Amino acid sequence: MTAPGPTAGKVAAATSPASAPEVDNALSALLAGFAGSMFMAIGSLGVGWLAPVSELRRLPLFIWMRTEAMGVALSIVLLAVGGMLLVRAWLRLGQRVRVWGAGARKATLQAVVLWGLPMMFSVPLFSRDVYAYIGQGRLMVEGFNPYENGISALSNYFQLGADKMWTEAPVPYGQLFLWIEQFVVWSTNVQPEASIMLFRLAALAGIILCVVYVPKLAELHGVNPHRALWLTAANPLFLTNFIASVHNDALMIGLALAGLYYCATRRVVLGIVLVTLSIAVKPITIVFLPFIGLLWAGKNAGWLRRILFWGLTAGLSLGLLYAMSLVNGFGFGWINGLSAPGSIWIWYAPVGLLGLVVASISNAFGLDGWGLAKWVYDAGKLLAVGIIAWQIFRGDYDRLMRRLTLAFAAVVLLAPMIQSWYIVWLIPLFAVTGIRDDWQVKALYFIVSFFMVYAISDQLDVFPYLQTEDLGLPLALARNAAAIIALMFALYLIFLDPKTKQLFSKSDEPVTTRPVI
Repeated sequence: MTAPGPTAGKVAAATSPASAPEVDNALSALLAGFAGSMFMAIGSLGVGWLAPVSELRRLPLFIWMRTEAMGVALSIVLLAVGGMLLVRAWLRLGQRVRVWGAGARKATLQAVVLWGLPMMFSVPLFSRDVYAYIGQGRLMVEGFNPYENGISALSNYFQLGADKMWTEAPVPYGQLFLWIEQFVVWSTNVQPEASIMLFRLAALAGIILCVVYVPKLAELHGVNPHRALWLTAANPLFLTNFIASVHNDALMIGLALAGLYYCATRRVVLGIVLVTLSIAVKPITIVFLPFIGLLWAGKNAGWLRRILFWGLTAGLSLGLLYAMSLVNGFGFGWINGLSAPGSIWIWYAPVGLLGLVVASISNAFGLDGWGLAKWVYDAGKLLAVGIIAWQIFRGDYDRLMRRLTLAFAAVVLLAPMIQSWYIVWLIPLFAVTGIRDDWQVKALYFIVSFFMVYAISDQLDVFPYLQTEDLGLPLALARNAAAIIALMFALYLIFLDPKTKQLFSKSDEPVTTRPVI
């Protein structure tokens, strides 16, 4: 959100030999990533999420890969190896860049296409939220208010394939995504595979927005746009969560980034409209509005002017949301939907882990451990609110985007539950404001590796019949096998691979890319 400035890519291009290629043999990394994505797509046939009503279950290949122990085992190996091969390909593509210029941009775009294409045709992986989208769309088509009714209001709802947590839960999404759900189900007549493809096309629209506006926002901050694009769009977490898992977060963050760019280039009303559409997909991006108000007010605005433009920003955004709510008469029902049930905590979230420790110790002394853990979770949320307020009211105008990023990160990292797609919200924001070539980018490498390992082992759709005692392939065994394969591959990348281990080790090389700090 600063005035346009020179980028590191332009400086590097000016000082490099004209005859040297910008990217040294990108093809090998591109093909390796394509192979990894293909392995994942094939593995998804056996352990990806299929709706019970899906006609694919009748095909011989699917029957063998899903109902025979050998087929499931093959699927697990392909999924784990493919996912980590994709991580290695992303790292190696970055290593092969000599100059972050137009050549690097071309290679990154090729990677997004080559690595994303197989995922477009995979069975949904790592999440079955897309089946909840189908159920919510059917609620709309059949005249139910999804803010008041869960999927269980539908006949034969269990055939849709949604997680049971959604059976009684109201929808936590905004009006725009409800319309998308309704259109998809209406146009496909609830056919699951056709619906999944349309939801993937909606996610693809969000990916395209990210590809377009991440470089533009990076340039505004004097950050190399081509490196920011590689960090974001070719990132395995980005591709798997937005394409393979079919999360609507792709559209949410794509619209938000586009809106931020137009706000930063003095087309504030258009920017607010786009950010509001992002809120109408998932309301979490409402956190952006106070920072947009500050941007609109201008660099040297006094408190009265800031308050005025906060009011204008809120009025425009909430007015548009209200107008959208009148179409179906649902109002602001998504506010209640935000309390939709889900996992309350997870062990790798800092606040979740602290709550677990408090609960365990308290229970050992006969106290209400989980009641005290809830206090820990509430304290984390309160601290997040405090950090948001601090970033709103304190800090330099030229750091507005970075302040927004830190505020948004507080929302994610201080929650007791962190999903991998929550991390993907943050990556483009940090990338466009600058991720240094020191511990910061190494932290990103570790985070991507960790969440890929976790995703590969977390959600596998293993046929219940195979989990009987005589066949001996319980879900826990399948997940452990996937985790071990992925973890061994990750350890190889970090400690043994002669190429990638350099990325994780301490380096004395000078930092070449610095954020706006």
